[in-house]
Amino acid sequence: MEDSTSLTQQIALLQEQVAMLQEKLQKQEKMASLGLLSAGIAHEVQNPLNFVINFSKLSVNLLDDLQDIINENIDKISHDDADDLEDIANDLKENLQKIQEHGNRAISVIHGILLQSRGKQGEFIPTDVKQLVHEYVWLSYHAMRASDKSFNIAIHEDYPESLPRLMVIPQDLSRAVLNIINNACYTVKERARLNEKDYAPAIDVRMTTSETDDPKIVLLQIDMSDNGMGMDEETQGKLFEDFFTTKPIGKGTGLGMGIVKTIVEQHHGGKLLMKSEAHEGTTFSFIIPAKIAR
Repeated sequence: MEDSTSLTQQIALLQEQVAMLQEKLQKQEKMASLGLLSAGIAHEVQNPLNFVINFSKLSVNLLDDLQDIINENIDKISHDDADDLEDIANDLKENLQKIQEHGNRAISVIHGILLQSRGKQGEFIPTDVKQLVHEYVWLSYHAMRASDKSFNIAIHEDYPESLPRLMVIPQDLSRAVLNIINNACYTVKERARLNEKDYAPAIDVRMTTSETDDPKIVLLQIDMSDNGMGMDEETQGKLFEDFFTTKPIGKGTGLGMGIVKTIVEQHHGGKLLMKSEAHEGTTFSFIIPAKIAR
């Protein structure tokens, strides 16, 4: 009788795991389609953005020409009119510079999307890791904000001033960063619901590099910390087990952290470290030996 009950439980567990795997495959297929779609959109948006940036640069040059004409005829213009013209010209230049700045930032995001969509699976590509991490940290935040307008946190970033392009697998590294920050956003949101006095949800992202015995390789460390719910020792011990999740049904598959560990340790030959304390917060660290791109 006990054997029969045990077998029934095992079958039920296997059925549950199969259902979760099917759900994961469906999500992966959906993400692949979204990836192709986003790459197509990025390609199409890039051309009009280039026009916006180029015409803003051209307009700045035209303003310089206009300023020269004003200066040549300054004796024919009243003092008040000359001041007004100068103020208007300065405001226009400032506005055009902002257009260029934000246009270039949008182009940078698009280049990142196209770079990842064109890369082959498992291919190491020269990558601006600082920009990649920054973009995906904020992508996670804005995704959370899109689903919950009341969600807000403080994000603190600390990156090296100068960092060479490094050989990494951008598709994988961005996925790992996104997974960690998604979890961080979720846990600080859960703690914020407790309405603790003086609690301010925050995420800290810090990147450092150190030298290795090989001058062509640096040790890249990415630390991502949150002051969310944290984890007790039992949870930490199960964290990388398949299908283990602390999130409610429908919120997590229990596969994300295993994927992150695979990306960091197997795909990049690095180490994934974790430090957590219940009701205090969690820090994940990626330590990756990365070749400097030529």
